[in-house]
Formats: sequence, structure tokens, C-alpha cells
Amino acid sequence: MNHQLLQTRLGHTFQDAGLLQQALTHRSHSSLHNERLEFLGDSILNCVVASILYERYNTIDEGDLSRLRANLVKQQSLYEIAQKLELSQFLRLGEGELKSGGFRRPSILADTLEALLGAIFLDAGFDSAARVIRAFYIPILDTVDPQTLGKDAKTLLQEFLQGKKISLPLYNVVATHGAAHSQEFEIECLVPKLGVQVYGRGGSRRAGEQAAAKLALEAAEQALQKAPAAARKTKPRAAQLKLAGIATVQSETPAEKPVRAAAGEGKHAKQ
Repeated sequence: MNHQLLQTRLGHTFQDAGLLQQALTHRSHSSLHNERLEFLGDSILNCVVASILYERYNTIDEGDLSRLRANLVKQQSLYEIAQKLELSQFLRLGEGELKSGGFRRPSILADTLEALLGAIFLDAGFDSAARVIRAFYIPILDTVDPQTLGKDAKTLLQEFLQGKKISLPLYNVVATHGAAHSQEFEIECLVPKLGVQVYGRGGSRRAGEQAAAKLALEAAEQALQKAPAAARKTKPRAAQLKLAGIATVQSETPAEKPVRAAAGEGKHAKQ
């Protein structure tokens, strides 16, 4: 196994080769495995990522910084970094894990990456570990929007519509598929004012709503991009109301508001 290739990708050459080997060793392989190194690496990772975010985003509050950090250090994010390193080819797994495809398992790859960070810290100190972590994350942060990173699709859709002064979307369960123990929910998401009607599926109602919200956000953005701004400005007010439909007219009639609220619709009334 060519450990030099991995060290080149990490940007760190180990003085103690034993630390590298231990970091790559899953508990299924031997008693000298990487779980304690993983514990250490997790703490270092959180500290360094927090420091990067604090330095980089000086106008973002504590709540959003915590959201960003949680997204960057979660299992899926670590797994994606491990994939870029092609870490699976260096793992030391027991026979059972090899047969079951453990070298592809996100949890094993994410844990091994954290163990490597812990091993680098022990091998060369905090600054060396921080340098490796920064090399992982700076390119990622250069390509993401800190305002949306880590937010789920329903939250992003809600914030997008509120920013455009459009009523919140409606979610309806259209159908359920499969046996009771493995149901799949089909969810409809409606944004009537923009003519958006999409469907998402998931293993739970929440997952189905998230899938539908993602499609609805894409459709809503496209609908607003296609809408001719100049034409909207020049249309007479009466024509605007006619095109918008009955629900828009009702939303501007104070007498109608209590009726809608009593019906449990509130902001969710169809546009």
C-alpha cells in the first residue's frame, strides 16, 4: 500500500509511520484501531473550522456560525472530503467489513478522516493539523453561500418567498406507496401565485416535503426570472388583479382576512 500517495494528498508527511497506520485501522481489523484518534481529531476539526469561520465571516452572528460549522463537519461533508482523497483504498478493515463493502461506508470514511487529523496533531502539533484542515475547507468556502449553507430546502423556499412578499407554500400528501413498514410518501408543493405545482417523494412525510420544496424553489426561481419586469410595471392595477386571480383580490380585502384565519389558512391561503 502506497502511503506516500496519501501523505502527498494530505499535505503532511508523518514522522511516526505508526500513527498513520493506526489512523487507517478500523476496529474490525485489530485491537490497535483508530477510535481514540478519531475522538481527538473531531475536537481539533471543530476548533479549526470554528476559527476559519470566525475570521472569514465577521458580520455573521453566533447562531449562523454554529449552523455553518455543523454543516461543514457533519458526516456527509467529511465523507466527500475523504472521497476526494480516495481514502477508501488505504483503509485497514477486517474481513467482515471488507465483504460487506465497509470501504464505501460514509461513516467509516468520515471517522477515518477525523482519525487522520488526530494523528497529524500527535505527529507534528496543532499548527500542522490546522494547515491540513484549512487546505480542505478554504476551497469549499470559496464556492458556497454562507447564508444558505446548511439550511434545508423548506427553509430556503420559505425565505425566498418571504423575500418576494409571496405567501408561503402549501404541502399536501397526495399518496402513500408501499407496505406499512416501508412507506414512501408523495407530497405536492404548491406556490399558486407563481403557478408552481411540483411533487416530491420520501420515506417520511418530512422527507417528501423536503424533496418537493427543493423542486419548488427551483421552479419559483425560474418563474420569476421569466416574468418580464417591465410588463409588470406597465400593466394597469385592475389588469394585475385579474391576472393574479381571486385569492390575490381577497388578500387585499380586510373583511376577508378573519375568514381565512379562522379556516386555519393564514399565510398559507392559495394565491
